[in-house]
Amino acid sequence: MVGERGSRRPDVTTVELVGGIEKRDLILADHDPRWLEAYSEHEGRIRTALGVVAAQIEHIGSTSVPGLAAKPIIDILVTVADATAEEDYLDRLLDAGYELRVREPGHRLVRTPARDVHVHIVEVGDPAARDYLLFRDHLRADPEDRGLYERTKRDLVDQDWADMNAYAEAKTEVIAVIMKHARGSLS
Repeated sequence: MVGERGSRRPDVTTVELVGGIEKRDLILADHDPRWLEAYSEHEGRIRTALGVVAAQIEHIGSTSVPGLAAKPIIDILVTVADATAEEDYLDRLLDAGYELRVREPGHRLVRTPARDVHVHIVEVGDPAARDYLLFRDHLRADPEDRGLYERTKRDLVDQDWADMNAYAEAKTEVIAVIMKHARGSLS
Protein backbone atom coordinates (compact mmCIF):
# COMPACT_ATOMS: atom_id res chain seq x y z
CA MET A 1 0.00 0.00 0.00
CA VAL A 2 1.29 3.46 -0.85
CA GLY A 3 1.30 5.97 2.00
CA GLU A 4 -0.02 9.52 1.70
CA ARG A 5 3.45 11.02 1.66
CA GLY A 6 5.33 8.32 -0.25
CA SER A 7 4.68 6.83 -3.64
CA ARG A 8 6.39 4.64 -6.18
CA ARG A 9 8.12 7.07 -8.55
CA PRO A 10 9.88 5.07 -11.28
CA ASP A 11 9.21 7.88 -13.74
CA VAL A 12 11.51 10.40 -12.02
CA THR A 13 13.80 11.74 -14.75
CA THR A 14 14.83 15.10 -13.34
CA VAL A 15 15.94 16.51 -10.02
CA GLU A 16 13.11 17.62 -7.78
CA LEU A 17 14.17 19.92 -4.93
CA VAL A 18 11.32 19.81 -2.46
CA GLY A 19 10.96 23.38 -1.23
CA GLY A 20 13.01 24.81 -4.12
CA ILE A 21 16.48 26.34 -4.10
CA GLU A 22 17.72 27.48 -0.70
CA LYS A 23 20.45 29.99 -0.02
CA ARG A 24 22.30 29.03 3.13
CA ASP A 25 25.36 30.36 4.87
CA LEU A 26 28.25 27.98 4.41
CA ILE A 27 30.53 27.46 7.36
CA LEU A 28 33.49 25.12 7.67
CA ALA A 29 34.27 23.85 11.12
CA ASP A 30 37.34 21.99 12.31
CA HIS A 31 36.72 18.27 12.73
CA ASP A 32 34.54 17.60 15.76
CA PRO A 33 34.53 14.13 17.39
CA ARG A 34 30.86 14.71 18.27
CA TRP A 35 30.04 14.20 14.58
CA LEU A 36 30.61 10.46 15.07
CA GLU A 37 28.22 10.49 18.03
CA ALA A 38 25.59 12.32 15.95
CA TYR A 39 26.03 9.79 13.15
CA SER A 40 25.62 6.90 15.59
CA GLU A 41 22.39 8.40 16.93
CA HIS A 42 20.95 8.78 13.43
CA GLU A 43 22.17 5.36 12.34
CA GLY A 44 20.14 3.90 15.21
CA ARG A 45 17.11 5.99 14.29
CA ILE A 46 17.31 4.90 10.65
CA ARG A 47 17.91 1.24 11.55
CA THR A 48 14.89 1.30 13.86
CA ALA A 49 12.72 2.91 11.19
CA LEU A 50 13.81 0.75 8.27
CA GLY A 51 14.99 -2.54 9.74
CA VAL A 52 16.15 -4.92 7.02
CA VAL A 53 14.98 -2.53 4.27
CA ALA A 54 18.26 -0.69 4.88
CA ALA A 55 20.87 -3.02 3.45
CA GLN A 56 23.72 -0.71 4.44
CA ILE A 57 24.07 2.43 6.55
CA GLU A 58 27.37 4.32 6.45
CA HIS A 59 28.74 7.64 7.67
CA ILE A 60 30.04 9.46 4.57
CA GLY A 61 31.11 12.95 3.63
CA SER A 62 33.65 15.20 5.28
CA THR A 63 32.30 14.75 8.81
CA SER A 64 33.26 11.07 8.54
CA VAL A 65 36.95 11.89 7.98
CA PRO A 66 38.95 12.59 11.16
CA GLY A 67 41.11 15.69 10.79
CA LEU A 68 39.11 17.17 7.91
CA ALA A 69 37.26 20.47 8.27
CA ALA A 70 33.64 20.19 7.19
CA LYS A 71 30.30 21.86 6.99
CA PRO A 72 28.68 20.64 10.21
CA ILE A 73 26.22 18.45 8.31
CA ILE A 74 26.31 14.71 8.87
CA ASP A 75 25.96 12.78 5.59
CA ILE A 76 24.64 9.24 5.79
CA LEU A 77 24.43 6.67 3.01
CA VAL A 78 21.57 4.18 3.07
CA THR A 79 21.26 1.48 0.43
CA VAL A 80 17.92 -0.14 -0.33
CA ALA A 81 16.81 -2.78 -2.84
CA ASP A 82 14.94 -0.28 -5.04
CA ALA A 83 15.24 3.49 -4.58
CA THR A 84 12.13 4.05 -6.71
CA ALA A 85 10.02 1.94 -4.33
CA GLU A 86 9.49 4.82 -1.94
CA GLU A 87 6.64 2.94 -0.27
CA ASP A 88 9.29 0.65 1.23
CA TYR A 89 11.16 3.37 3.11
CA LEU A 90 10.04 6.98 2.65
CA ASP A 91 7.07 7.11 5.04
CA ARG A 92 9.15 5.30 7.66
CA LEU A 93 11.91 7.92 7.42
CA LEU A 94 9.40 10.77 7.48
CA ASP A 95 7.79 9.24 10.57
CA ALA A 96 11.27 9.06 12.14
CA GLY A 97 11.58 12.85 11.83
CA TYR A 98 13.25 13.36 8.45
CA GLU A 99 11.94 15.51 5.59
CA LEU A 100 12.13 14.75 1.87
CA ARG A 101 14.46 17.21 0.15
CA VAL A 102 15.64 15.65 -3.14
CA ARG A 103 14.06 13.19 -5.50
CA GLU A 104 16.14 12.33 -8.58
CA PRO A 105 16.83 9.25 -10.68
CA GLY A 106 18.37 6.58 -8.44
CA HIS A 107 18.75 8.91 -5.44
CA ARG A 108 16.58 10.33 -2.71
CA LEU A 109 17.69 12.64 0.06
CA VAL A 110 15.92 13.20 3.34
CA ARG A 111 17.20 15.50 6.04
CA THR A 112 16.46 16.68 9.53
CA PRO A 113 14.32 19.81 9.98
CA ALA A 114 17.44 21.45 11.46
CA ARG A 115 19.23 20.62 8.18
CA ASP A 116 22.19 19.17 10.06
CA VAL A 117 21.82 15.59 8.77
CA HIS A 118 21.46 14.51 5.13
CA VAL A 119 20.46 10.90 4.41
CA HIS A 120 21.27 9.76 0.86
CA ILE A 121 19.24 6.77 -0.31
CA VAL A 122 20.52 4.78 -3.29
CA GLU A 123 20.12 1.21 -4.51
CA VAL A 124 22.33 -1.66 -3.47
CA GLY A 125 25.08 -1.96 -6.07
CA ASP A 126 24.76 1.64 -7.28
CA PRO A 127 28.23 2.88 -8.28
CA ALA A 128 27.52 6.09 -6.35
CA ALA A 129 27.49 4.09 -3.09
CA ARG A 130 30.85 2.55 -3.90
CA ASP A 131 32.25 5.98 -4.81
CA TYR A 132 31.03 7.62 -1.59
CA LEU A 133 32.86 4.97 0.42
CA LEU A 134 35.98 4.99 -1.74
CA PHE A 135 36.25 8.77 -1.44
CA ARG A 136 35.75 8.64 2.34
CA ASP A 137 38.24 5.83 2.87
CA HIS A 138 40.85 7.46 0.63
CA LEU A 139 40.61 10.77 2.48
CA ARG A 140 40.94 8.94 5.79
CA ALA A 141 44.16 7.29 4.57
CA ASP A 142 45.80 9.99 2.42
CA PRO A 143 46.86 13.19 4.22
CA GLU A 144 47.92 14.93 0.98
CA ASP A 145 44.54 14.52 -0.71
CA ARG A 146 42.76 15.31 2.56
CA GLY A 147 44.73 18.57 2.69
CA LEU A 148 43.98 19.33 -0.97
CA TYR A 149 40.28 18.80 -0.38
CA GLU A 150 40.25 20.97 2.74
CA ARG A 151 42.14 23.81 1.03
CA THR A 152 39.69 23.69 -1.87
CA LYS A 153 36.72 23.83 0.46
CA ARG A 154 38.22 26.71 2.44
CA ASP A 155 38.82 28.66 -0.79
CA LEU A 156 35.26 28.06 -1.96
CA VAL A 157 33.33 28.55 1.27
CA ASP A 158 34.09 32.28 1.38
CA GLN A 159 32.44 32.90 -1.99
CA ASP A 160 28.80 33.88 -2.36
CA TRP A 161 26.81 30.86 -3.59
CA ALA A 162 23.22 30.92 -4.82
CA ASP A 163 22.68 27.59 -3.06
CA MET A 164 24.61 24.66 -1.62
CA ASN A 165 24.34 22.78 -4.91
CA ALA A 166 26.43 25.44 -6.66
CA TYR A 167 29.08 25.12 -3.94
CA ALA A 168 29.06 21.33 -4.32
CA GLU A 169 29.37 21.64 -8.09
CA ALA A 170 32.42 23.89 -7.70
CA LYS A 171 34.22 21.04 -5.89
CA THR A 172 33.66 18.61 -8.78
CA GLU A 173 37.08 19.05 -10.40
CA VAL A 174 39.10 18.43 -7.24
CA ILE A 175 36.86 15.51 -6.31
CA ALA A 176 37.57 13.96 -9.73
CA VAL A 177 41.32 14.32 -9.13
CA ILE A 178 41.05 12.72 -5.68
CA MET A 179 38.86 9.90 -7.03
CA LYS A 180 41.49 9.19 -9.69
CA HIS A 181 44.08 8.88 -6.92
CA ALA A 182 41.73 6.68 -4.88
CA ARG A 183 41.06 4.35 -7.79
CA GLY A 184 44.78 4.22 -8.55
CA SER A 185 45.53 3.16 -5.00
CA LEU A 186 43.25 0.15 -5.46
CA SER A 187 45.47 -1.24 -8.23
